[in-house]
Amino acid sequence: QVQLTESGGGSVQDGGSLRLSCAASQRPYSRTVMGWFRQAPGKEREFVALIRWHGGSQLYADSVKGRFTISRDNPKNIMYLQMNSLKADDTAVYYCAWATQYTTDHAAYSDWGQGTQVTVAS
Repeated sequence: QVQLTESGGGSVQDGGSLRLSCAASQRPYSRTVMGWFRQAPGKEREFVALIRWHGGSQLYADSVKGRFTISRDNPKNIMYLQMNSLKADDTAVYYCAWATQYTTDHAAYSDWGQGTQVTVAS
């Protein structure tokens, strides 16, 4: 079981930026896919972005496309989410997760971080 630790959350004004980090306790495998999900109060957990660790293929939710960028640092086993042009609707707890399938379905992700709060003030 891999341990995932998020960091980088906080409070920003509308239009601001934040960068989230997710450190994995072990080196991702060739089939590893890592993703970012978020959950706002009273809402279901939703997909934000994912990256295939080997190869770097990426996928984004329509709501964040063009504003958020997912990336990874191979030697450090860290995944990032650069979030620009933040809006109040982006306010949520953000989770990183680990899977072996290239999918946006959160049920397929076997390991999760504890989450980090992002609050955007309008």
